[in-house]
Amino acid sequence: MKKTLLLLWLSCSLFFASYAQETKTKVGKNAYLKVNPTTLINELDIYLEQELSDKFSLEVGISGIYTDYPDYVLAKKVDFGQKKPDISTEQFVDGRGLGFRVGMRWYLVSPDMDMAPVRAAGTYFEPILFYKKVFYPNQDNTISNVTYTDSGDKSVVGLQLLIGRQFKKDRFLLDPFIGIGIRSKIYNYNTYHFDANNNVSLNNGKLVSILPSLQVGIKMGLKLW
Repeated sequence: MKKTLLLLWLSCSLFFASYAQETKTKVGKNAYLKVNPTTLINELDIYLEQELSDKFSLEVGISGIYTDYPDYVLAKKVDFGQKKPDISTEQFVDGRGLGFRVGMRWYLVSPDMDMAPVRAAGTYFEPILFYKKVFYPNQDNTISNVTYTDSGDKSVVGLQLLIGRQFKKDRFLLDPFIGIGIRSKIYNYNTYHFDANNNVSLNNGKLVSILPSLQVGIKMGLKLW
């Protein structure tokens, strides 16, 4: 993850250097509230975009995670030789958590080349750093009339590089995007099982996976001020 953070730092440094050269651009005050309906299957994503200039804006987001079932499908049902976390289906389904993200958005092309630049509209490039934490519910596991408690959690940190095109109409906007990214998932779990000698053993495990990812989605929003 040190390489990931270094890449993000270099990207942001280039953006801020370009932003510093825009000395003649007035700072904007418009802000936009957005949601991402493409993620509603497992979480509610809310974003706030704040204009900084004609070309730059800051976007921050928060996610409320109410199930981790999609990750169950990817982590345990899709088999491409990866190690699988010792977390039950029920724990994945009932997982709850929060996510946070921050991105620096650079608008490259205006919606209409024949018109004056329009703030927070047009084709953009945006690096995003994000973090998620999911808590899996404890699960009682009865073995030989003795009840043991299985527990677990997951942390996710990653970098996304997005390209999108934001459209504005009065106070409404649409923001379709596509991109690539890399993320690290860290599972921690304590589960009890019979071992080879028919004794109860504790699997105090930690599983770390680093995988690339493809990002496709669309955000919808309103101008706040």
